[in-house]
Amino acid sequence: MAEALSVTTFVMAARLPWPDDAAPADALGALDPVALFVGGKRRDCAIRKISALGTTLRGAMGQGLDASPGTEVAVELATGHRPVGTIDWVAGGEAGIIFRQPIDMLALLNRTLISQPGERRTMPRVELRCPVGMKWGGSLAAASLRNISARGLQVEGADLPPRETFVSLFIDGLVVPAGEVVWRKGELAGIGLMEELRWSSLMPWVREMGRRGAG
Repeated sequence: MAEALSVTTFVMAARLPWPDDAAPADALGALDPVALFVGGKRRDCAIRKISALGTTLRGAMGQGLDASPGTEVAVELATGHRPVGTIDWVAGGEAGIIFRQPIDMLALLNRTLISQPGERRTMPRVELRCPVGMKWGGSLAAASLRNISARGLQVEGADLPPRETFVSLFIDGLVVPAGEVVWRKGELAGIGLMEELRWSSLMPWVREMGRRGAG
């Protein structure tokens, strides 16, 4: 059985990673582990979304670490850094934490990649907004990228193709394989790629988009 890919989302925009507007399909998959410290007590949980300004942690409360909004905490990241933050909200076994100081998202992405075995290194899911061109049959559509990973992307737009449609994709600065619409919900669609996007192509593109101020 193939190893489940992480669906932890790295939000590249300088904003808090909530409110959550993810489609239900995004909830399927593994999440990256992380440690939360409250009052000196450790809680192993998982990152659902993270940005330079904060993070949404799943399984963050309970087991003696119940805490209310306003509580100061520390989050131990894959980079080894432990940024201090404050709980902003708690709901449904999750907690939203605002960091006291912004973190370096590119460094966190790099560390996430380096921690993987070289032969199986896969770019994690990155939330980044930019235009996407789509073509199928004799139809063309303009959409907005919401997130992208090695095996697929999520787009938003009017007049998107229906489920099971094969599409060609066009993103400025990035060569994207053809894909298939695997789910559709209103103006959102998830597209599975026919070939995996290599991290060695995606990471330079993410850096360049960051320099352009995209997000």
